[in-house]
Amino acid sequence: MMRVRVFVDFWNFSLSLRGVDDTFRTVWEPIGPAFAREAAKIVDPADKATFEGLHVYGSYDPLANDGPFKNWFQNVLDKMPGVDAHLRQRQKLKSHPKCPSCKDKVETCPSCSSDMRGTQEKGVDTAIVTDMIKLAWVDAYDVAVIVSSDRDFVPVAEFLQTRGIKVIHAAFPPKGNELSQKCWGSFDVRNIMHEFKKP
Repeated sequence: MMRVRVFVDFWNFSLSLRGVDDTFRTVWEPIGPAFAREAAKIVDPADKATFEGLHVYGSYDPLANDGPFKNWFQNVLDKMPGVDAHLRQRQKLKSHPKCPSCKDKVETCPSCSSDMRGTQEKGVDTAIVTDMIKLAWVDAYDVAVIVSSDRDFVPVAEFLQTRGIKVIHAAFPPKGNELSQKCWGSFDVRNIMHEFKKP
């Protein structure tokens, strides 16, 4: 039996879905088994796959109204069978934005005087890569499905494949073409979106 684990970059995945259908709402329970099935078709259609787990990595902004999202991520998503959810706090940018014309820093909003620095995701990609390698080290899977268009995952895909792990890219072509090229195989998520779309 082919053991498959699915690793999801939450915001990259969610924004890709919305890029296809801006009204898309996700039912999370079917995603892991569906992606494991699609990966198994690519690796060996004659072999059966066992879905070993769905690992989801996201971030929230403590300064925004992210309380309901944080609660859902930690108390609903993380408690679903086979799901391991990791949530990180976004970090405030160190520098303020610059005016595109004069290049001066804009420290406060002219209307409300709020700090103009936004936030950025920190540590999510590193957490995904660390878990992919750690779980491969303890022989917890044979096939990894990476759900992201981020080229930062190219090195881990290449490394794992030198260790006999097959990495499959769950893609939204043409986004993430470089990652698709470096993975053992890929499938188009758009073809199975109907399986996890909330009515």
